[in-house]
Amino acid sequence: MRAPSTDLPIRFEDVTVSAGPLTILDRVSLTLSRGAPTVLVGPNGAGKTTLLRVAMGLVSPTQGRITWGDRESVPPLRRAIVFQRPVMLRRTVSGNVRYALRAAGIPRAELQSRIGEALALVGLDHMAHRPARRLSGGEQQRLALARALARDPAVLFLDEPTASLDPAGTKAVEDVIRVASERDIKIVMSTHDTGEARRLAGEIVLLHRGRVVEASEASTFFNAPQTSEAKKFLAGELLI
Repeated sequence: MRAPSTDLPIRFEDVTVSAGPLTILDRVSLTLSRGAPTVLVGPNGAGKTTLLRVAMGLVSPTQGRITWGDRESVPPLRRAIVFQRPVMLRRTVSGNVRYALRAAGIPRAELQSRIGEALALVGLDHMAHRPARRLSGGEQQRLALARALARDPAVLFLDEPTASLDPAGTKAVEDVIRVASERDIKIVMSTHDTGEARRLAGEIVLLHRGRVVEASEASTFFNAPQTSEAKKFLAGELLI
């Protein structure tokens, strides 16, 4: 699977998202470009999940503008998202991937080959006929990744994909993320785990109170943070 990149770059221009009196994203300006994974970090409630949803096209800005490949109102045919707690359909492992592909309008003649390739990519090909809801948490997360990757997205958004997984499950998911990135799929993911961010990120975006307070290459962020918020976050202090 090699993904096209026509939805990139994704540009946020002074994007604000509000829900009544609550401001969730506050004048966010950010560019997501091709390359190594972009990892969103920050405390709970910082706006990470909402930023992913806006980038996917699931949430519209209250104010500001977002473009995909310098275009607005682009259907999310080349974007996919995996949520923290993905829903497993009452189907087999392969049936879950088949359903996602048919919903995306993939020709019937391509289904079986795409299903096989996606399950092999995430290491679940030997479980193709097992009921999806009987998988472990880590296996279900990899199946959710298979459903998304089978569609050949240019951009894959992941909302804390290893939350609540044990070390073995975390490593298996991280391995899939690395392979996808090596196949020129842009990964944009959130995580609460700074160790995971160090292992995977090419770029770090630190969010606090709905604002981007620092965005830089991962090596710069971890070795020479520029803002007081970043220094506190890396020191394990609470951002209030």
